[in-house]
Amino acid sequence: QLSDQQMSDSPLSQFREVYLPPALHPLNKTFVKDGKWKDVDSTQEKRRSFLHDFCKKYNSRKKLRTHLVHLVSRIYVEDRHKVLYCEVPKAGCSNWKRVLMVLNGLAASAHNISHDDVHYGKHLRKLDSYDIKGIYTRLNTYTKTIFVRDPMERLVSAFRDKFEHPNSYYHPVFGKAIIKKYRHNANEEALKTGSGVKFKEFIQYLLDSHRPVGMDIHWEQVSKLCYPCLIKYDFIGKFETLEEDANYFLQLVGAPAELKFPKFKDRHSSDERTSAEVVRQYLKELSKEERQLTYDFYYLDYLMFNYTSP
Repeated sequence: QLSDQQMSDSPLSQFREVYLPPALHPLNKTFVKDGKWKDVDSTQEKRRSFLHDFCKKYNSRKKLRTHLVHLVSRIYVEDRHKVLYCEVPKAGCSNWKRVLMVLNGLAASAHNISHDDVHYGKHLRKLDSYDIKGIYTRLNTYTKTIFVRDPMERLVSAFRDKFEHPNSYYHPVFGKAIIKKYRHNANEEALKTGSGVKFKEFIQYLLDSHRPVGMDIHWEQVSKLCYPCLIKYDFIGKFETLEEDANYFLQLVGAPAELKFPKFKDRHSSDERTSAEVVRQYLKELSKEERQLTYDFYYLDYLMFNYTSP
C-alpha cells in the first residue's frame, strides 16, 4: 500500500482529469471473425454509449474523490490477452475467474477448477498490486470489462448464498451482529450461531447508516466496487445475457477458439437460480418504505446500467 505522501506525489490529480469525461473508444474488433455477433455487438455499443452519456450528465468528480489504488482494488489482471476484469460478486464472477485462469495458462479447462481454488487460491493478480506506472499502463492499454446484474436480483442472490446456507464466515460475523441488533426477542441459540437471519433483518442492516458490521463486496453497489464513471470500461456485460456477452468478449480479446464461458452454476447448484419471480417473493417480506429505500440504495446502479426500476 502507498502512503499518503507517495499518493500526493503520484499523478492522482491528473488521473481525475485523464478519466473525466471519458472518451468512448471504438472496440478493437480485429479478432472477431464471425458474422453472428452483430446483435450482441450493437447491444454492447448501446450499453457503452448509455453509460458514457450518464457519466457525462452525472458529474461524479464531486462524489468520488478516491485514491487510484482503491479505485482498482477489485480489478483482476490477465496479462497474456491484456484483459482487466472488475469483479462484481453474484454476476458470474466465479466463472469469470476460472476463464481468466485458463487465459493466463494457469489451468487447461475452466471445468475442473474448484470454487475454493477460484476464490482462495492466489492465482490471479489484482491491479492494485502493481506500481502506479503498471496500473496506468494497463488501464490505458488493456481491454477493460465489467459484468453487472439487476441490483435486486444480485442482492437477493447474495442473501440466499450467504445466509440461507451454512457459512463459517457470514453467520458468525454478519449474522450474529444482525440478529443482535434487529431481532428483539432473539433466543440464545440464534445469538450464539448467527444463523437464520431473515431477509427483512438483512435489509434493516443494509439500510442502517450505523450498521453494526461494515459493508461487504457481495452487496456493495457496483458504482463503489468498479467506479464505472471514473474507469472507462470497454465492454459491459450483463448477467441476464451472460454467456452470449462473455463468449463475444472472449472473441474480442483473441481467446483460444475452444474456450467457451462455462454454463454451470457455481454454488448450491440444486437451488433455483435467483430470478425476478424469486426476488418478488423476498420483497414481499419488506414494507413499501423498505423496498423504496433499498431501491434508492442501488439507484446509481439502476441508472448507470439502464435497469428498469422494480
